[in-house]
Amino acid sequence: MENSGVPLAVMSDFRVFASAPAQGLITLSSDESHHLVTVNRARAGDTVVAFDGRGAEWTCELTDARKAGAALRVTASHTRSPLPCTITLAQALPKGGVMDDIVRHATELGAARIVPLASERTQVHLDGDRSDKKVAKWRTAALEAAKQCGNPFVPEIVGVTSLAEFLADDVVRGAELRLVASLHPEARSLRAVLAEFRAAHGGRAPASAVWMVGPEGDFSPIEMTVATAAGFNPVTLGPLVLRCDTAATAAISVLRYETEVAPVGWTGGA
Repeated sequence: MENSGVPLAVMSDFRVFASAPAQGLITLSSDESHHLVTVNRARAGDTVVAFDGRGAEWTCELTDARKAGAALRVTASHTRSPLPCTITLAQALPKGGVMDDIVRHATELGAARIVPLASERTQVHLDGDRSDKKVAKWRTAALEAAKQCGNPFVPEIVGVTSLAEFLADDVVRGAELRLVASLHPEARSLRAVLAEFRAAHGGRAPASAVWMVGPEGDFSPIEMTVATAAGFNPVTLGPLVLRCDTAATAAISVLRYETEVAPVGWTGGA
């Protein structure tokens, strides 16, 4: 059954990540079953919303509350459209557990892709098995954030990437708008950059964008030069110096607002 009314996320206190149903039934993984039944204390008969991380959601009834293999019966389905602007966040690796928070916030704000960057001033260096474990942890954080905020899309999180590899990436090269957060005086406001984009594209907002956010101490002058040569616009996030986690959250928030809310009656002023 197709549900085209109220988003399914508001219809239940329980959300789980799952593959597409088979013959109207979903069997959850042991991790998802444990979280649903043991942690969240769901019981047989409860309504549960399952989602696949790519926009598909199913309203279900919990029919078997096994802790290692809970079963759901699908009662309605719904497919949500992606957000109007596909945003990639390229975040230079910060110290400590700050990246965990950045991943959660980016997921809540609807980022489609998160790229951890190794930059000149990055103080955290991840290699081999340690890098794989960190990426796995960030993917778990993104999934948890998607469950909590009702986002049916889980962002792609790639492995730690060098700046050169990032700038050569097809997704980056194909993005309609490329932005780098900058503390330099010549950096422009996002609104000014978007006004320029709209003027060149018949008044429409970009359908895809990339935000680069630096580490503690910002990107080096050489990195900024390389980024601008690759088509990145230096953008200011205001007169105050922000922590990198605050900068990442602010960058996505402002871009999301300007590409989805602001165009209604927007005059294009800088």
